[in-house]
Amino acid sequence: MEPFPAVHHLVSTITARLPMTLHASDLLRAAFPGGSITGAPKVRAMEIIDELEPQRRNAWCGSIGYLSYCGNMDTSITIRTLTAWQGQLYCSAGGGIVADSEEAAEYQETFDKVNRILQQLEN
Repeated sequence: MEPFPAVHHLVSTITARLPMTLHASDLLRAAFPGGSITGAPKVRAMEIIDELEPQRRNAWCGSIGYLSYCGNMDTSITIRTLTAWQGQLYCSAGGGIVADSEEAAEYQETFDKVNRILQQLEN
């Protein structure tokens, strides 16, 4: 858990070596989107998201990173995101809902997460 100006956030670093028969792109396809974004079980959760959400998530809740020629990879899930499209700027954020989540607290947390971004836009 790492503290940031507006929220505390879980940060994970995973280091591994793949078998020679696999490439970093195989790992990326198998691991993303992250389970913290979709919920579990992941495949069924993604089907439900596709049924319920009126628009695809695009860069938000996707991943930004690189795959190098020698097979190195570094990625980050884009959980608080500004996206520019056709002259409009969109701000996306969200949070995980679990069995004991409190609706008002989760709703407020979403605003807490993007507040620092929005403040910068106002300046």
